[in-house]
Amino acid sequence: MTTPTATSLIQTIHLNVKGGEKGTPVEIIAAPGLSHHDFRMAIESSLFKKWLENMQCETGILTYGDMSLKRVLVQGVDMFGKRTGFVKFKADVIHDETGNQFMSIVFSRGAAVAVLILLDSGNETYVVLTEQVRVPVGRLILELPAGMLDDDNGDVIGTAVREVEEETGIKLKMSDMVNLTAFLEPATGGKVFPSPGGCDEELSLFMYKGEVDKEVIDALQGKETGLRDHGELIKVRVVPYDKLWRVTADMKVLSAVALYEMSKRDGLLPSK
Repeated sequence: MTTPTATSLIQTIHLNVKGGEKGTPVEIIAAPGLSHHDFRMAIESSLFKKWLENMQCETGILTYGDMSLKRVLVQGVDMFGKRTGFVKFKADVIHDETGNQFMSIVFSRGAAVAVLILLDSGNETYVVLTEQVRVPVGRLILELPAGMLDDDNGDVIGTAVREVEEETGIKLKMSDMVNLTAFLEPATGGKVFPSPGGCDEELSLFMYKGEVDKEVIDALQGKETGLRDHGELIKVRVVPYDKLWRVTADMKVLSAVALYEMSKRDGLLPSK
């Protein structure tokens, strides 16, 4: 992608095409009311750059030459301090032969991680979950410990370990983590996409398996955690693994269970 040139709240970029030639120019436009600062933060963010990269990757929408990106309308941005947290925009993607336009609303939040923590105690295997207030669905949800990547460095495993400690108090080693999504075929990108019809979020799902005394299970149950200055109010919940798939509708939990069971069936998990 070439360096964009700016005029007020409009930027023009050129996407790469096969052979390295400069492609058709694409206008990036700010919606009415969007400040120059927010527009700049949105289009210079790693979220937006990653989206453009995905559009042109090996399995990207624009790679096969039968679709075109005509225009992007940036509608909003949410900042997490000085960091760009979420970006909302519309992209005009056209099928060249028919002229049909595809659903184009994008809520961009980027990469995230979640961890399936399995703790053997006695004859039972338990799973450590978090109970959190989730305003978008208006409910308290039982979930895997999870979080967004805080920077552009892609420290996925480090982020997973930090999130587990922040949300449960459990300190894990990066070497003990098993990346369940890495067992997927390379063409998938080795990630899980929770809602690709409207959101770019890509999840790396990890697993940790350990053995603890029953006292540890009892101490975890109902423990209050979370970063209060980040608006987190979390309670730890511990449930038997054999009941897990029925006690929560969290997509992260159900995806991790499926990946864990299938990788175990196929002998892909490391033996200890």
